[in-house]
Amino acid sequence: MNASLPLLSPRQIVQMNVGFLGLQFSFGLQQSNMSPIYSYLGAEESALPLLYLAGPVTGLLVQPIVGAMSDRTDSRWGRRTPYFLIGAILCSLALLAMPYSSALWMAAALLWILDAANNITMEPYRAYVSDRLQPQQHAQGFLTQSAFTGLAQTLSYLAPSLLVWLGMNRDAVDANGIPDITRISFLIGAVLSAGTILYSVLTVRELPLTEAQRAEIRARRHGLGATLREIRDAIVEMPTAMRQLAVMKLFQWYAMMCYWQYIVHALARQLFDTSDSNSAGFREAVLVNGQAGAFYNLVACVAAFAMVPFTRRFGAGRMHALCLTAAGLGMLAIPSVADRWWLLLPMVGVGLGWGSMMGNPYVMLAGSIPPQRTGVYMGIFNMMIVIPMLIQSATLGWIYEHFLGHDPRQVVAFAGGLLLCAAVATLFVKVPPAPP
Repeated sequence: MNASLPLLSPRQIVQMNVGFLGLQFSFGLQQSNMSPIYSYLGAEESALPLLYLAGPVTGLLVQPIVGAMSDRTDSRWGRRTPYFLIGAILCSLALLAMPYSSALWMAAALLWILDAANNITMEPYRAYVSDRLQPQQHAQGFLTQSAFTGLAQTLSYLAPSLLVWLGMNRDAVDANGIPDITRISFLIGAVLSAGTILYSVLTVRELPLTEAQRAEIRARRHGLGATLREIRDAIVEMPTAMRQLAVMKLFQWYAMMCYWQYIVHALARQLFDTSDSNSAGFREAVLVNGQAGAFYNLVACVAAFAMVPFTRRFGAGRMHALCLTAAGLGMLAIPSVADRWWLLLPMVGVGLGWGSMMGNPYVMLAGSIPPQRTGVYMGIFNMMIVIPMLIQSATLGWIYEHFLGHDPRQVVAFAGGLLLCAAVATLFVKVPPAPP
């Protein structure tokens, strides 16, 4: 963006990113609870990748289109704000309904709605940060988003355990086998989803478009066909650094999907010697994963803020490669951990990696793309998340049965190796130098 933008105070940068608390609380609930919910409703372990298709497919279809549409929007409510609000409302409704699923197909269908709603909000939100901040504040803005991601997911992972510590029965379940503590956690997520987005929208409003920006929007063709052509043209003209980032993201997001889908099942076998989703040991593994996930997200939250001066000094690429290495080594260590408290040690590495994933790649991207195409390129950048997830969903079931011994612990170790590959790929990304 141009240098005429007003510099925002640290407080304003925090306020404009509070909405990420609700958005990422929702994602955290999915990461920590969807595999158990599917298992409670009778899903086989090898079917989990296919049941997670909602996220990558809706991201592939929704985010680039919504990103391009928001670039062309000139409404009384702002350029990006209408998308925040619509997505937040739909997300809240889906979160309310999810823990009342009575069949596998119902939970899968609600996940499609939930992911579509989150994707409507996500890329306009990232574009809004790029719109509103001068280039020298991009690192602080995106790493603040990363910090809120860590905080939100700390709370979402820990919510069921907190409810148990407050006196709720861990083993109280409904007729479908879904625990009461899961239902209350999703209710909290529904409230946060709408409430935090609304707070950010009201406290740090979008700037009015200039006459030049309005003229540029009016000059563009509108409609779905024009939007799809804009996406096509943007892909053809994609900056070199963005193409290089795609290689890193292939390894990175394939790995993270493996981890989220199988970590509960891996811990159930490793710590409680069970693969029975109806057993007390499995439910305890869900809580242990929540506690470990809360810890690594807390590490991510702290690391995101601590990373800001290092990213400015050494560059986002080097910092991201270092953090991915720590995460890869952590995941490789998880299958050898025999005590729940020692599990926190590899989670430090996972937390460093997760904190970097939510911030540093976007710092690299923001310095590589033209500002007038921020929305569409943020959407295309998300395609580089969801396409690896689609590939993972289509291939991991076969890999799981033929190469990983039908053992979820080996899936987690496999994810660790892929993160090390992502770290190497990051070092080959050449971001253009910032203008003087």
